[in-house]
Amino acid sequence: MNRHGWWRDAVIYQVYVRSFLDSTGDGIGDLAGVRAGLPYLKKLGVDGIWLSPFYPSPQHDHGYDVADYCGVDPLFGDLAEFDLLMATAHRLGIRVLLDIVPNHCSSEHQWFREALAAGPGSEARARFHFTDGRGPDGAEPPNNWHAMFGGPAWTRITEPDGRPGQWYLHMFTPEQPDWNWRNPEIPAEFERVLRFWLDRGVDGFRIDVAAGLFKHPELPDSPDPEADARTRDSVNALAWNQPEVHDVWRNWRAVCEEYTAGDGRERLLVGEVSVPSAREHAKYVRPDELHQAFFFDLLGAPWDPDAFRKVISEAMQDIAGTGSTVTWVLNNHDQVRTVTRYGEAAMEGSGPVPQQATFAPSQTLPAGALGAARARAAALLMLALPGAAYVYQGEELGLPEVVDLPDDVLTDPIFRRTGSRARVRDGCRVPLPWSGQVSPFGFTSGTRSAKPWLPQPSYFAEYVTERALADTRSFWHLYRDGLQLRSALPQFGEGSLRWLDTPPDVLAFVRGDGLVCAVNFGTSPTAAPVSGTPLLASGDCPPGVLAGSTAAWWITDGTDL
Repeated sequence: MNRHGWWRDAVIYQVYVRSFLDSTGDGIGDLAGVRAGLPYLKKLGVDGIWLSPFYPSPQHDHGYDVADYCGVDPLFGDLAEFDLLMATAHRLGIRVLLDIVPNHCSSEHQWFREALAAGPGSEARARFHFTDGRGPDGAEPPNNWHAMFGGPAWTRITEPDGRPGQWYLHMFTPEQPDWNWRNPEIPAEFERVLRFWLDRGVDGFRIDVAAGLFKHPELPDSPDPEADARTRDSVNALAWNQPEVHDVWRNWRAVCEEYTAGDGRERLLVGEVSVPSAREHAKYVRPDELHQAFFFDLLGAPWDPDAFRKVISEAMQDIAGTGSTVTWVLNNHDQVRTVTRYGEAAMEGSGPVPQQATFAPSQTLPAGALGAARARAAALLMLALPGAAYVYQGEELGLPEVVDLPDDVLTDPIFRRTGSRARVRDGCRVPLPWSGQVSPFGFTSGTRSAKPWLPQPSYFAEYVTERALADTRSFWHLYRDGLQLRSALPQFGEGSLRWLDTPPDVLAFVRGDGLVCAVNFGTSPTAAPVSGTPLLASGDCPPGVLAGSTAAWWITDGTDL
C-alpha cells in the first residue's frame, strides 16, 4: 500500500455524533460517547473518523445550522472534552476529521443577528444575500428559486422600525441563511475557523455542500426553479458549482499545506461535491484544490454489473486522472441505508430505490435477506476498489432503515417544510444499538435515563454490536476481515484495476499481482470467474462457485487472467 498521503487509501468511519453513543443519559449522543467508542472503531480497523457537526446550534438541521464555528454545543460536551477525544484518537492511531459548513450558518449566528438589526446597504447585511423584493411594494421574492428542503429560497424580514423589509437567501431552510462569499470578510473568517481547529490538532475537514458558496452574481430567475426541491440535490446551475468556488479550495489547500510543512502531518480536505458528471467532479480534486471529493455515483447506481462497471470506469478515468484517488461511498447520514435500499429495489424489480427514497409508514419489517446479501457484496466490492472509502456508522452492523417512525417524532426539516415523508432522513439516523434486548440497547447511560432522541425499533435487538462481535458471520466481521486484508495486502489501496471477461451478471476485476474481486449480481450461483486461493466472501461460496448476490476475493497465480 502507498503510505505517501495517508488519505489516498484511507477508510474513514462517519460518526453521526448524536446517534453514536450517549454518555450522560439525556438521549443524545455526545463527544464523550465517541471517545468511549474509539476502541470499538480501532478493533474494526478504520483509519479515521469524520465527526458530524457538534458546534453550538439551535439544531434546526441537527448542527448543519451553525451558530458558532469555534465552539462545542453543550448538548455534546465542551472544548475540554473535544481535546480529550482528539488525544485518545491519536493515541489509538485514529485520525479525526471535522464537518465544516461554509455555505450557510444559523439564523442565530451573531453576524446574522447583526444583519437583521442593521439597515439595508449595511456592512452587516453584505455578509449575506439581502436584497429588495420585486413588485411595486417589494412583496415578491427577488427571484424564483426554491430551497432544497422545500418552499421558496427567500424569506422577507421585518425591519427594525416594523416595516416589511428586504429578503434574504437560504438554499436550505430559513434558519440557514447563505453566506455571501463575494464579501472578503467571509473567506477571512473561515480561514480563522480552519486555523482554530487545526491548532487543536484535527487531521482535516469534510466540507459540507462544497459545490455551493457562490451564486450567480446577478441572482437571475432559474428556468427550472423547483429542481433542487424536486431532486433534493444541487441542480440549479445558477446557485451551485460556480467557477469562483475553486479559488476557495485553493486557499484552504494552501492553509493545510502550511500546517503540513510545519510538522509533516498531512491534513485532508474532502468535499461533499454533487455535480453532473465525473469529469466535472474531477475539477474539485486538482492538485492544488481538495484532496478528495465523495463520488456518489456508486451509491446511486442500479444493482446491475454494467451500471457498476460504467460508474467505476468513469471515476477511475476522470478523477484518478487528476492525481487524486477516488473516494467511494455507499451511504451517509442523508441516504436510505444500504440494506433497505437494495432490498426495496429487489422487491420492486425495477432498478434502484432513489438515493433518498419514500417508504410507506405501515412497512415495519427491515429489508429482507436479498437486500442484506447485496449490501454485503457491495461493501466487499467497495473495499477492493482503488482509492479511499467512507463507511457510515451502522453499516458495519447491517442496520436497515427505520421506515415507520411516527410523524410526531420526525425531526428532519424536510418534513417540517413540506409536510411530506418523501425523502425524510430520520430513518438512517436512529441511534445505534450496542447491547441488550430492549431499547435503548446500551446507547444511553449516565445518571439520567432519557429515551433516545429517535425511537429504536424492537428488532434492533438483532443488530446490537455485542451480538455482531460474537458472530463471525456478521456484517461486522465481514467489514473487519476486509479491512484487515486491505491493510495487509500490497495489491489493495490506491492504484489501478483491470476488468476481466465474465459471464452475464458477474463483474470482476484484478488488482495488482493476481488479486481478484468478483461480484455475482444475479440470484443464482455461477462458476467462479477464476481459480485461486479464496480470501474472503460476502456469502457462502462452495469451491469453484460464486453464489448469487455475493462478492468474493481470491489470490491467483495469474495464469488464467
